[in-house]
Amino acid sequence: MIDFNNKGFFKLKQNQEYAEKVSDLLLDDEKIIDSYKSMRDGVVFTSKRVIAVNVQGITGSKKDFTSLPYKNIEAYSVETSGTFDLDSELEIYLSAVGKVKFEFTGKTSILEISKVISEHLL
Repeated sequence: MIDFNNKGFFKLKQNQEYAEKVSDLLLDDEKIIDSYKSMRDGVVFTSKRVIAVNVQGITGSKKDFTSLPYKNIEAYSVETSGTFDLDSELEIYLSAVGKVKFEFTGKTSILEISKVISEHLL
């Protein structure tokens, strides 16, 4: 499982590469909202969950996939980008994992992701 306390993992930039890596894990009625990449790892937001991809080893051929279902989120916080600060953040609080923080650089679908999370919480 990914160490969600490691902040270096969570500087994410929009990138469709990881959407392809998780496509075999998706349910028939599950759709990808957006996909993000850090140095080696990635995060994919779907219509049902967050899938975190931890690339392991020197060659990167070994991967750990962590599924965080929206139904397990107890609360969340969104910080949108501003005029001079282009970064945005998403903090989610899960019953089994605790707080998970994602930091995004550049363009994100943060409001769309927020809406999907709300649909599962409310």
